[in-house]
Formats: sequence, C-alpha cells, structure tokens
Amino acid sequence: MNEADRQGAAAPTIMQSGLILAAIAAICTALVALTFYATKGRIAANEQAFLEQSLTPVLSGILFDNSLPASALVIPSPHALPGSDSAVVYRAMNQDMPVAAVFVVSAPDGFSGPIKLLIGIDAAGVVTGVRAIEHKETAGLGDQIEASRSDWILQFAGTSLDEPVRTAWTIRRDGGAFDQLTGASVTSRAAVNAINQTLQYFEYNRDEIFAAVAESDNANE
Repeated sequence: MNEADRQGAAAPTIMQSGLILAAIAAICTALVALTFYATKGRIAANEQAFLEQSLTPVLSGILFDNSLPASALVIPSPHALPGSDSAVVYRAMNQDMPVAAVFVVSAPDGFSGPIKLLIGIDAAGVVTGVRAIEHKETAGLGDQIEASRSDWILQFAGTSLDEPVRTAWTIRRDGGAFDQLTGASVTSRAAVNAINQTLQYFEYNRDEIFAAVAESDNANE
C-alpha cells in the first residue's frame, strides 16, 4: 500500500473516532442534564426543610402557635434590608398576636461573598437569635460565624437598637461593642452591619410586617 492509500484508509478512522467522541460527549451532557432536573426538586425541598428547621433556634424563648412556613412574606427588592435580592420574613404569632419575626437576609459584604443570615426579632425589637445558614467564608477563620463552630454569633441574642446604644453597633476594632472573630474582622463586620440594618428595618416597618400576616389569616377564614 502506497502513502496515498494509507492516508485514505486512515481518514475514515479519524472521522469515526471524532463521531464517537462527539456521541459520548452528547450522551454525557444529556445524562448530566437529566440528573440535574431529576434532583432539582429534591435539592430545593431539602434546602427548604433545612431552612425551616433553622427557624426555631433563632426564636429562643418565644412561644408561638402558628405555622412559620405558612406565614412567609417575600419582600421584593429594592428594600432597606441587607442584600439586593428579595428577602423573606416569617412571622410568629401566639393567639393571633404578633410575637416575633425571623428575617432571611444576605449580608453582601462578607470576605468571600454574601452571608445568608437568619435574624429573629421579637415584637419589642429585641434580637432573639441569629444564625448563619449559608456562606463561603474562609475555613478556620470566617466560618467560625457558624454556631456549630463557635459561640460568636450567640452574643447578639438580647441586643436591640438601644442595647448597646446605636452608635456602638460595630465591632470593637472599630470602636464598637461587639467582639470580632479572630482573624475575620471583615466577616464579623458584615454580620454586625446586617443585624443592625435588619433591626432598623423592623423598627420602621413592624406594623406593616405583622398586618400582612393578620390580613392573610382573615382571608383564609
């Protein structure tokens, strides 16, 4: 077989290999897409379940008799809460009286990106608890914002806009009242600012927040 014949024989082999690789890539892409769509609903349900399980710990000491998930109120952006995305607030009621609200907000200025927080505030404007439920902060430093890793975030329970005084709502490094995480002042500052901002929003919008759940309950009767 001369050189021309050998090249002619090799050409289909190369083409066939290319087609086989393209077919394999198409099959793999289809399998990934099918897996994504098959598990998308399950993942979303798991995330929602985790969120709902996390609501109760930030309502320490609060007695309520309504369904928190059913009381969810979406606050579309733009708003005065932390973050640019829509925020969610769950309203806790006891015998049809408002007792607390849990805000799901994102502190936008974390060291490695937004920090999603649950912030519980009772009807008098006092923080009942705070938890970080999603973040990308540095392992061993910023991730100490998680209650399972340190008790840092527990210091906010019992605080309000007047306790400490409003001018002290920052970390000690900035002259404020709150301890910061060692080696993670950016993370600490982002959380303190978000809690303060949420308290201010609650102060100015408390009646509207709880009126909304009352109207919803009346509509369902």
